[in-house]
Amino acid sequence: MIPKEILRKVRHIEIRTRGLVNDLFGGEYHSVFKGRGMTFSEVREYQPGDDIRLIDWNVTARSNEPHVKVFEEERELTVYLVVDISSSGMFGSTNKFKKEIGTEIAAVLGFSAIKNKDRVGVILFSNEIEKYIPPKKGRSHVLRVIRELLYHKPQEQGTNLASVLDFLLKVAKRRSVVFIISDFLDEDYWKQLRMVNQKHDVIGIRIYDPAELDFPNIGHQKIHDPETGDTYWIDTKKSKERNAYKQQVLQQFKTIKKDCDHIQFDLIDIATNEDFVEPLMKYFKLREHRI
Repeated sequence: MIPKEILRKVRHIEIRTRGLVNDLFGGEYHSVFKGRGMTFSEVREYQPGDDIRLIDWNVTARSNEPHVKVFEEERELTVYLVVDISSSGMFGSTNKFKKEIGTEIAAVLGFSAIKNKDRVGVILFSNEIEKYIPPKKGRSHVLRVIRELLYHKPQEQGTNLASVLDFLLKVAKRRSVVFIISDFLDEDYWKQLRMVNQKHDVIGIRIYDPAELDFPNIGHQKIHDPETGDTYWIDTKKSKERNAYKQQVLQQFKTIKKDCDHIQFDLIDIATNEDFVEPLMKYFKLREHRI
């Protein structure tokens, strides 16, 4: 039995995100994520200006009038939302945790997909695959996805991007659109990311908190370095140590961005203290111009 509090949260997220889809994202999503190609639709009489290469000679011969084949975009896509639900998502120095932002973004993308009659699949992961929901269509399916994002209790604390990317390669047989929603606090996943990026249309959405870049003065804190795997303590009361940590994090951001550019992997950065609409819309418009 799902608690009433969770159902209220699901309803709240649905109202907010469906409004965004109707007002902002619907057209942008459709124009950016194209179908798999063109499929035959019908035959109609030839009109001046039609491409003669599209003439259907069988119909033309039977009717004694030139007819052409009409094709339309094969619109239906499969969209995978790969969502990080590890313990680092329960961090937030502002009004919302990283996990809450990720849930809202997943809901917006899910509703955008079903509005365009696409299928939506979901993989929730931490240090292991926590939940897999095969792709389906429809509002009730997306509402189930939101419930799982809110209600599912992670069994593991860490993050293993390589593992979830390997799993994705097994379950996603056809080319799909893949959104990876995570803080990307992990290492040794670039080989798998490159493989997935070559097979599918992959977009990363990295959610971070401002305090991860500019650590507040809160005494001694344990820090985990995802690049080296090392864990150590810093004294945040000392500005020198805080500044050193900030430079280290900024360098990690630059390194990841450089690696993403190298494999042509799109990565959108979204902070917990900003509205995620603007960076997503900015990306959609940029991508539309690239097409």
